[in-house]
Amino acid sequence: MKKGLKCPHCGQEVWTYRNPFPTVDIIIEIKDQIVLIKRQNPPHGWALPGGFVDYGESLEEAACREALEETGLSIELICQFYTYSSPDRDPRFHTITTVFIARAQGTPRGGDDAALACLFPRHQIPFEELVFDHSAILADYLSWKDGQNKLFTKYRKASLPRCR
Repeated sequence: MKKGLKCPHCGQEVWTYRNPFPTVDIIIEIKDQIVLIKRQNPPHGWALPGGFVDYGESLEEAACREALEETGLSIELICQFYTYSSPDRDPRFHTITTVFIARAQGTPRGGDDAALACLFPRHQIPFEELVFDHSAILADYLSWKDGQNKLFTKYRKASLPRCR
């Protein structure tokens, strides 16, 4: 969204832009479990590890940094899963997240803005307690892991073909 403002010193019109914030989320697999974090900051609840991309940082670098900060785990990125961009996916402001699938070893521990980091087997994922659109992301991920190509969440509105 573009908005024009007048410079108070020279009177010339200056353009400002209101754009979505780029973020990353990481589905970290440790054996047959997924790492989730308990958020310290609003919105409170369980979430995938992730966060904002810093200026001058690639999406991949941001994913590795956020995983390490929030879980204490060094990760191996496996693939870029999908980008979710629904304007209402984050109640604070419009974000666009690129989700990565990664592998790690060890025991996660909460750090940075994660009060806690825990491993969950797929049948114990607390879908009702997940914030943002992370329940939809994990539903898509589990569908993909099960070999289903049809993804069923409202956040995947585009009818683009699945990556194989």
